[in-house]
Amino acid sequence: MTALEQRLLDIIQDAFPLEERPYRVIADMLNSQGDSCEQPARQTVSEQQVFEAVENLRISGVIRRIGGVYDSKKLGFISRLCAGKVPTVATGASDDSALDKFAAAVNAVTAITHNYVRTHEYNVWFTVIAENEAEVQKVVDTLCAETDLHDVHVLSVTKKFKIDTVMTRGPRMSLRAEQGGAKQSIAALSQSDRARIRIACGDIPHTLAPFKDWGVSVEELRDDLAQKRMRRFGAILRHQQAGFAHNAMVCFCLDGCSCHPRAGGDLLAKNPHVSHCYERPAFEGFPYTLYAMMHAQSPKDLQHYIKEAATSIDNPDYVVLYSVRELKKTSFEFFA
Repeated sequence: MTALEQRLLDIIQDAFPLEERPYRVIADMLNSQGDSCEQPARQTVSEQQVFEAVENLRISGVIRRIGGVYDSKKLGFISRLCAGKVPTVATGASDDSALDKFAAAVNAVTAITHNYVRTHEYNVWFTVIAENEAEVQKVVDTLCAETDLHDVHVLSVTKKFKIDTVMTRGPRMSLRAEQGGAKQSIAALSQSDRARIRIACGDIPHTLAPFKDWGVSVEELRDDLAQKRMRRFGAILRHQQAGFAHNAMVCFCLDGCSCHPRAGGDLLAKNPHVSHCYERPAFEGFPYTLYAMMHAQSPKDLQHYIKEAATSIDNPDYVVLYSVRELKKTSFEFFA
């Protein structure tokens, strides 16, 4: 990855400019940084050069898509993490045919956005987004009936501490504050809102004026940010290709620990290596309630970050669920 590409990723993950000519805005931003007395002199870049560099990141697979990341709850949906078991070679099965069948079934369910195999007795973890609990349970029941998935636990969030999937190797360079504006009251969604959100959940056109070619108003997208319907508008990465190939879900049990669960969650939320942090209910055989997704560029770094995080919250009992295989990772298409 070139230095320009890395600088671009540091900017466009957090807030791709909601402007008619976004690549021109990014070029101006980069060039103005080069003019700063605090920054070493850099060669100026043009709008076309920025566009071509971003396109290269998309073509190479580093960027999964550039679009809106919406808050499902604000749009009237619920999100549930499901933990279950599927027989695999690692759990004593003769082959991974049951896992392959489960993966194929999940890929056909649009309500499931993420699906991972992890290193634990509960070896499959997937996320379901739906309008109500009954729909979530229907998805789970269907998978159990059609595959070897069993012993499933549907986990809600009792407290959200952090959602931040932006991966950078240095300080962030963001336009988020300029775009978000002051918080406004949340209005009911109109048909045009639903149509815009459905489009914005996709990938912008590969053009210099993507919003015009998309047929989406940048003013309305800014309003989605201001009303907190949208968490961010930016580049969603494939973390492995972006240099963060090692990750794990670390689950902490704070029972009997001097650190209160909410205080522990607040501390982990400040950790730059944690992208997601939630409090979830414990279940039989799994007493852990504080979940943190951690990312690193090497196994050694990941181990260090995990131990450092545990120390920061008084070293509670915890379990590390490494990501063995990504079976599915997509963005939910609201109002499709």
